[in-house]
Amino acid sequence: MSVGSALLAGNDAVPALAAAAASAALEKMGNRPARGALLFLSAEFTAQAQAAVTAVARALRCTEVAGGIAAGVFSDAGWVLDRPAAAVMVFAGDLALVTQRPAAVADTGPILSYGGSSLPRAWSDPGRDRFGGCFAGRPGKSEAIAWQHGRLVRQCAVELQGARVDLAVSRGWRLLGRPTVVTGSRALDLLELQGEPALADLRRSLPPQQRGTERLPLASLCAVLLDGPGIASDDLRQQAFADGLLRPVAIIAANADGSLTLAQHVVPGTHLLWAIRLPEASVADMRRSLSALLPLVPPPLAAIAFSCIGRGPYHYGGADEDLACLHELLPQLPLIGAYGTGQIAPVRHGGNRLLQNAVVTALIRQPARRSDVQPDP
Repeated sequence: MSVGSALLAGNDAVPALAAAAASAALEKMGNRPARGALLFLSAEFTAQAQAAVTAVARALRCTEVAGGIAAGVFSDAGWVLDRPAAAVMVFAGDLALVTQRPAAVADTGPILSYGGSSLPRAWSDPGRDRFGGCFAGRPGKSEAIAWQHGRLVRQCAVELQGARVDLAVSRGWRLLGRPTVVTGSRALDLLELQGEPALADLRRSLPPQQRGTERLPLASLCAVLLDGPGIASDDLRQQAFADGLLRPVAIIAANADGSLTLAQHVVPGTHLLWAIRLPEASVADMRRSLSALLPLVPPPLAAIAFSCIGRGPYHYGGADEDLACLHELLPQLPLIGAYGTGQIAPVRHGGNRLLQNAVVTALIRQPARRSDVQPDP
């Protein structure tokens, strides 16, 4: 095998734990010489990050170690939150991690990118697709939370040489109702939709079991902005939202006057609808994203996933149904993943975006070999 993965947890965040995980991953692929490794460490390792990265590099005899600190980690063996843990994926043979490709080599796939709480401007520009995650770290602290080439850095950006990368993105939202027109707004407050208080419109759009609750689950709701009445079909709107063509806007507060405070100003005349994030809708969207991709690509060698900390076991009541879906559809496949505060993925109209409450899955496969046979003239 050219890929091996391992997950180890312990009582203490010590470099030896990370080194043992690396050795276990190396053993799974027959102790072949490592040509790169992804390492994700739980937040308990923050103060020991450089020592842990160095220990992994020594265990693998490979300096090309990349990755970062995460809220939690997972692999094909399971998931770990709220205790020290290390997840490692090692590459060998034709697969290698590289930090910079020669200018003469054509771009073959997206860049694995990992960083802090915000998306660097250079990462959002069109031109090169990226996938990965972000972790906000500890409030008020400024420690480097990523590493590349075995050294701590502010952001990590590496490529997987010798492989093709295909992406599946699950945003986990379900659209509610039909688009309505904003008829009143003030700063960040959304006042009216088609003459009706915004809060009343939202409540009416909710599933029956949520309508009568005194306090709305605002963290599981969002507004979705449209360019116009445009897409008439519910299914086409849901697909456009899943493809990143429609933009969600967080709801900050529900106010006593019937208005809603949003994360951005929405001008009157904008078409808007609502979306909700429920466990059953999230896992269905996860299955949809993978099932749509798998028939289009050859069998993968491995998978790398970036999940939201609010989308794992906390969202599913103690079980990670997204990870269970990966295990079901990709049985026995080497897998590594990190729970973060944001996920990075390309959008269809160009550029890359920082997502929340999403799962970004990268399927790693061997590229098609070029034929030496010339076509007939």
